[in-house]
Amino acid sequence: MRIEDLTVALRPRTAWEAVELGTALVRRHAGAVWKPWLLLSLPCLLLLNALCWAIGEVWLAGVLMWWLKPLFDRIPLYVLSRAVFGHVPPVRETVRAQWRFGRRWLPAYLTWRRLSPVRAVYLPIDLLEGGSGEEARARRRALGSPVYGVGSLVLLVFAHFEMALLLGIVFTVMLFAPNDLLQETAARMWNVFESQQDWVQAVENVLFWTATSVLEPFYVGAGFGLYLNRRTEIEAWDIEMVLRRLRRRLTQAVAPLLVLCALCLGAVPSARAQDDEPFAGAATPTAPQVQPVRPRTGSTLDEVFGPQAVDDAGWRQAVKRAYEDPRVSPKRTVMQWVPKDPDKEDEQDERDPQALSRFGEWFATIGEYGLWIVVAALVLALLLTAPRWLRWVRDPARRKGSDDAEVRREVQPEEAPLPDDIPTAARRLWQAGRERDALALLYRASVDAMTRRAQVVLVPGATEAQTLRASRQLPAEADREAFARVVRVWQLAAYAHGLPAGEEFEELLAQLSQRFAWARPGVAA
Repeated sequence: MRIEDLTVALRPRTAWEAVELGTALVRRHAGAVWKPWLLLSLPCLLLLNALCWAIGEVWLAGVLMWWLKPLFDRIPLYVLSRAVFGHVPPVRETVRAQWRFGRRWLPAYLTWRRLSPVRAVYLPIDLLEGGSGEEARARRRALGSPVYGVGSLVLLVFAHFEMALLLGIVFTVMLFAPNDLLQETAARMWNVFESQQDWVQAVENVLFWTATSVLEPFYVGAGFGLYLNRRTEIEAWDIEMVLRRLRRRLTQAVAPLLVLCALCLGAVPSARAQDDEPFAGAATPTAPQVQPVRPRTGSTLDEVFGPQAVDDAGWRQAVKRAYEDPRVSPKRTVMQWVPKDPDKEDEQDERDPQALSRFGEWFATIGEYGLWIVVAALVLALLLTAPRWLRWVRDPARRKGSDDAEVRREVQPEEAPLPDDIPTAARRLWQAGRERDALALLYRASVDAMTRRAQVVLVPGATEAQTLRASRQLPAEADREAFARVVRVWQLAAYAHGLPAGEEFEELLAQLSQRFAWARPGVAA
């Protein structure tokens, strides 16, 4: 790893700026990231769907794809870790590298570390540095602990984005539905997703994989950005880069300077010391002569520089002001509590530390065994109630009860023919406690009478809104009001579970019988 080859500007960043740096790296190298991602994850998705379809548990494929996220997270991490140093790996190299890149860490990240909230931060520490044992744990503490909170929030944010994207893809279908069929389309989509058929679960798995493929590389890039920022902070990569650039510039400037110095030294004539007297008396030992010390009378700068001497008072004042700058000599005020009577000895704590220790051990023992008792009780409850809920897990299509089936029969009233005596049949259903069936019969009979009287043809499965628009062609205003009233009552009963009172039902029945000629002689209308 050569720091001088880094293609990003190194500087101390905040944690969220580091997250933005990682996502920007993913955008820059999008092709190198998503091509191998699709080549490896799409076949895995198809294979898991086929296998789970064969055993009748298609939903399991989506769960397995979610659990195998760390397996595919190595792809963007491999690309970014090379691209940040100037080498963008081609697709073939990335695909081949996945067989050995970080392979020894996969068991950990697919088991006990799978649910770690800072998985994106720990992945580059383990896969790129390759430590083991205590060394790897120390590196995770040093690099990951200061950004643990931000890493957890990043996971939460991307999980919400993934859910929003998934729901957005699903509800995009509603954009292509006409306004007249919007309610019916939504109801049919809800029924389809509730049915949980195999093909529906397969489509859900594909939609989940699509949302994951769009956002997961950005999540890995965010963790890689946090990792780079922490390495820059604790290892001073930015300062090292500045020093290396400075050394490079100085090295380039030193060579001409050395050549110039060599030329100058070659032009200087040699000097030879000469004595005023011959060195004849050097063999005769004499006592050393001590030169008297000249007293220091003051500064000799004037003697050295002469008229060129400049007063340095201004320079000394500038240096003093520079040292007074808070950025050069920072100062801080620390406030702390001090005792009023420092000479007074502190009162001895009369509490027994051993008693507190025994109480803590007793409380911890109760908590530990109590937790295991709760877990055992939950497992026992699940085992005892397994015959009740296991069949619903195995066959989700059976979750609909008889009430839902009854409502579906009411919403689709064209299954049974209309009786000859509609008021009597409706009143009999009402008195038998089948209020929804009675209102459904009135609605069906009203729709039939309206279409015959207005001479209109409704499409199969027409909604209440379509029947109301068709009823505008009724010649009499009273007929239109009566039909609108029965539609409102039916909608409240079918969708809001709001049943009218008995008097209101009789009043509605009398009005409809009169307007649509349902009343027979001798029967009170």
